[in-house]
Amino acid sequence: MSTIESSIMRRRATRSANIGGVAVGGGAPIVVQSMTNTDTADVAGTVTQVKALADAGSELVRVTVNTSAAAQAVPLIRDRLAALGCAVPLIGDFHFNGHKLLTESPACAEALAKYRINPGNVGKGSKRDTQFAIMIEQALKWDKPVRIGVNWGSLDAELLARMMDENARSAAPLDAAHVMREALVVSAIDGAQRAEELGLGTDRIILSCKVSGVQDLIAVYGELARRCDYPLHLGLTEAGMGSKGIVASTAAMSVLLQQGIGDTIRVSLTPEPNGDRTREVLVAQEILQTMGLRSFAPQVTACPGCGRTTSTVFQELAEKIQAYLREQMPGWRARYPGVETMTVAVMGCVVNGPGESKMANIGISLPGTGEVPVAPVYVDGQKTVTLKGERIAEDFQQIVADYVRATYGGEPAMPHLKPTARTIAVKAVV
Repeated sequence: MSTIESSIMRRRATRSANIGGVAVGGGAPIVVQSMTNTDTADVAGTVTQVKALADAGSELVRVTVNTSAAAQAVPLIRDRLAALGCAVPLIGDFHFNGHKLLTESPACAEALAKYRINPGNVGKGSKRDTQFAIMIEQALKWDKPVRIGVNWGSLDAELLARMMDENARSAAPLDAAHVMREALVVSAIDGAQRAEELGLGTDRIILSCKVSGVQDLIAVYGELARRCDYPLHLGLTEAGMGSKGIVASTAAMSVLLQQGIGDTIRVSLTPEPNGDRTREVLVAQEILQTMGLRSFAPQVTACPGCGRTTSTVFQELAEKIQAYLREQMPGWRARYPGVETMTVAVMGCVVNGPGESKMANIGISLPGTGEVPVAPVYVDGQKTVTLKGERIAEDFQQIVADYVRATYGGEPAMPHLKPTARTIAVKAVV
């Protein structure tokens, strides 16, 4: 086997779970998840944010259920979303008092598609097992799957203390970080086994072990994947803001995904003040798409620019085209199957521009600084038209729209879209 062939990722074999109609594990596509940051008791605000996350492409949305008011709001949120045509499954995030909220608010328990239980804070001492059991009993009553979600910020203190003591007494004690990682894995697997003992089916359990360190996450999930076959939810918790959060999440999850580990993912970005919550959804999609694991929207290839491209024309065009594609995707996804796999190239000069444009489904090579002010357009590897003037951006955007209709919708090609063997092959596949 060649080095290239051996590096192709093979998904880890897991059991399959169903979350409100969304398949997780068992070979199903990796699912994108997100979480609201609204007060769940604010029905209108939460509905607005859930709808925005779902429209951005989040296939599961988690909401905090921490008070009686929040629990009572959940069925109202579900009903309002349904009235808006939004069927995204809602996951209830429970801590401390989840056993009470689920039993006291049966409408909430029924409306949620999954319960997230943190074994580290479900109860203390003798109450822990009882309160955990109550939550599992509710999952059984309403036929709901459960995520046993361990977090190192709220790890079971008794379990960790016991393991630290055992390690200290061993002949060759390990470092504290190793024991911490082991405690996370043990907590998750013990929680899953306890849920099974209480009657929850193995096809109703998902596990997660979230930490905020990249190397810790890779180590913990590698070990967790080795010891069980439950579907796993990936996420670097408290990843941070801006580029730091994006880079850290991408670095950690990409390594695991390359190893075939992970069945759902969430990018836990701290939003800027009044920032757009949907950014975490787009980053998660881009991680999966750039790794070749899923396709969500046409991707734009654009050069970084150099001394040959001191004009900002090509950067502005690349930004406009990427925004245009994302804006069109909700409608295109339903009308033009396969359009999410389309590639578009927006290049800045004649050095790599024509070559890169030919390799995309549709590409444009803009004139660099001081070069002849013309921009050839390539469709499926062949030059079809040359754009000039002040409306290059608008003209190219129209060409992209015409290409989508002709290639993925079977509509007649426009004059500037010469049919090629590659176009015909794409139509046949779609």
